[in-house]
Amino acid sequence: MPVAASAIYFLNLRGDVLINRLYRDDVGGNMVDAFRMHIMQTKELGTCPVRQIGGCSFFYMRISNVYIVIVVSSNANVACAFKFVVEAVTLFKSYFGGAFDEDAIRNNFVLIYELLDEIMDFGYPQNLSPEILKLYITQEGVRSPFSSKPADKPVPNATLQVTGAVGWRREGLAYKKNEVFLDIVESVNLLMSSKGSVLRCDVTGKILMKCFLSGMPDLKLGLNDKIGLEKESQLKSRPTKSGKTIELDDVTFHQCVNLTRFNSEKTVSFVPPDGEFELMKYRITEGVNLPFRVLPTIKELGRTRMEVNVKVKSVFGAKMFALGVVVKIPVPKQTAKTNFQVTSGRAKYNAAIDCLVWKIRKFPGQTEPTLSAEIELISTIAEKKSSTRPPIQMEFQVPMFTASGLRVRFLKVWEKSGYNTVEWVRYITKAGSYEIRC
Repeated sequence: MPVAASAIYFLNLRGDVLINRLYRDDVGGNMVDAFRMHIMQTKELGTCPVRQIGGCSFFYMRISNVYIVIVVSSNANVACAFKFVVEAVTLFKSYFGGAFDEDAIRNNFVLIYELLDEIMDFGYPQNLSPEILKLYITQEGVRSPFSSKPADKPVPNATLQVTGAVGWRREGLAYKKNEVFLDIVESVNLLMSSKGSVLRCDVTGKILMKCFLSGMPDLKLGLNDKIGLEKESQLKSRPTKSGKTIELDDVTFHQCVNLTRFNSEKTVSFVPPDGEFELMKYRITEGVNLPFRVLPTIKELGRTRMEVNVKVKSVFGAKMFALGVVVKIPVPKQTAKTNFQVTSGRAKYNAAIDCLVWKIRKFPGQTEPTLSAEIELISTIAEKKSSTRPPIQMEFQVPMFTASGLRVRFLKVWEKSGYNTVEWVRYITKAGSYEIRC
């Protein structure tokens, strides 16, 4: 359920009402007195931002020296209410030159009332985009003398923007060179047993884009996801080509994506914002390609010696390589001395984190470097207790590799002027929580 706010109040730190707006008649005008008496005067402002008094709920947030209080009389979405407050403050700052405090409110009563009528209707949030609202609320706020932020220039063609067609992009953009940069960035999470069996594994990914395109282009992105390929084959009445397909879970899109077209055709179509933005996020739980396999062997030789042998195998292609590989191998706290032998990279003992830290700057694919270490321990009188060792941890980045197998099949750009575009696609896989028990 949306916010359905009955009233909104702006109070200073003393509890004086600076400005307020009643959206519904289901609460009285004296609700702010209950907020002062039961919350402000009892010094409970910092305990919980949501309080119930009588039959009403109070959602409040402090911004600078101002309290913004939303009063609701029904079961409302708290997260939506606080999201509305944050977006409203961002809007006010864009009009006031970056400042939002008691003085800014006192200097802009008329403008704030006009904005409050636009951003909320009968208690339900409306459009809070500064770029759109400035197209038809052109009044400039009284700017703070301490603000050096220049005033935003008005954007032409307000009708198209206000109707909600493409509120995230303005018209009239022009570039000498039209380019699109697309990055697929994935984080692979792994928990593997000491015997090499996978206990938990998933990939979280996002598609980042940076667009420098003239006019109002329409982009279409094709991926090798299973549902999209099956839908395409149905529309074209022909079987899908052989190749790996993946199943995307928990997909979320940027607001520019045409969801109606995605639901019907399973293609990602959108009019992109100008510059950099996050197009979509996703998660993969099956068919994960692990970039590394770690085979640890730890032997205890009596009470004062240990032997550690760790082999790390890169599973990706021989023409690829990983960067910034770090392997952290936990050792007992009573470690006194260590001796290393590594076939690649450098290793050292870090007493601050009780780990052997093995670093390989550039790790080629299809290789198996090893680390061998002899560890001398301080002899202790207390009996040794059997305890579970912390897992081995890895950090890495593998360019041009995706653990999920996700690939861009095509990226098409259409604009009525018919200009040529240059598309750039990159892939990178990073370590999330990559742990191997030993």
